[in-house]
Amino acid sequence: MISQDVSAEAHEWLLLVVSLPTQGATARMRIWRALKALGCAALRDGAYLLPGNAMHQEALQELADECVREGGSAWLMMISPTNTADADTYPQLFDRSADYAALVKTWKEAAATLSSLGVTELTRLQKKLRRDYEAVLAVDFFPGEASLEAEAAWTDFSQRIDGVLSPDEPHETDGQIPRLNVADYQGRLWATRRRPWVDRVASAWLIRRFIDPTARFQWLAKPADCPRKALGFDFDGAAFTHVGERVTFETLMASFGLEDDPALTRMGAMVRSLDMGTGSVAEGAGFEAMLAGARERLPDDDALLAEIGSVLDSLYAHFEREAARNKA
Repeated sequence: MISQDVSAEAHEWLLLVVSLPTQGATARMRIWRALKALGCAALRDGAYLLPGNAMHQEALQELADECVREGGSAWLMMISPTNTADADTYPQLFDRSADYAALVKTWKEAAATLSSLGVTELTRLQKKLRRDYEAVLAVDFFPGEASLEAEAAWTDFSQRIDGVLSPDEPHETDGQIPRLNVADYQGRLWATRRRPWVDRVASAWLIRRFIDPTARFQWLAKPADCPRKALGFDFDGAAFTHVGERVTFETLMASFGLEDDPALTRMGAMVRSLDMGTGSVAEGAGFEAMLAGARERLPDDDALLAEIGSVLDSLYAHFEREAARNKA
């Protein structure tokens, strides 16, 4: 998750020395915030250090130019340590251990409140804390033990939130996905965990739209309640669940030969990104927000599926039109 390509053996460093007029308080604050966001180490007031690379050089040059436009002065230079002691000291100026410790403390405090929060609050909290974490990762140019410990703590915290949002979330299984005949799966009873979140509601939509138009759904308080005659999905031991890197939505696509549909493939990528927290899909944030709001408003899961099904119908039409346009 490190966004910078900086070696601990770097021999060149960027030094920005700036001076702004005393009356330029607004510009001074704006430039200081930008320097902090870049992860600069302050050597003294007005002198800032960063590991040397093209991206850092471009960003610091823009700030230097802004200082000059505001009536100040700026010098950007490439420097190298003159001895081994300095070469060892420079990376230590970018130690993020304290930042990671503060994050972990925040996560532990937040974990104690999870059960009292609603879906919208949980989703908002997870996104905010993820942004804070990624901001530190982005400026951790020399990651070490603290970064590994924070990664483990974040994984644990995220799993706790997911456990509240989606109890009994299935674990991925290995193995091939057999191709099934859709004619054998008509008019069936399908079962999944109640209060469906992203993968479950999208899978239910996929079943009714492309696999079993007359499907009936039973929403389970716990997976053990699944009737023997029902086709379970999206829980451990279900007929259809996570396989390898595929979420249940994608497993259903593969099982019933729907993987050649480019619109469904895009929807699968969106479901996977939201369900597994991998990557980012432009439409994902909007869909997640609508689903969270619908879950707050609608206590009945059939009503929830009907409402979100209309949203997914519209998304499918949008993706289908884009696929046709790209093909033309």
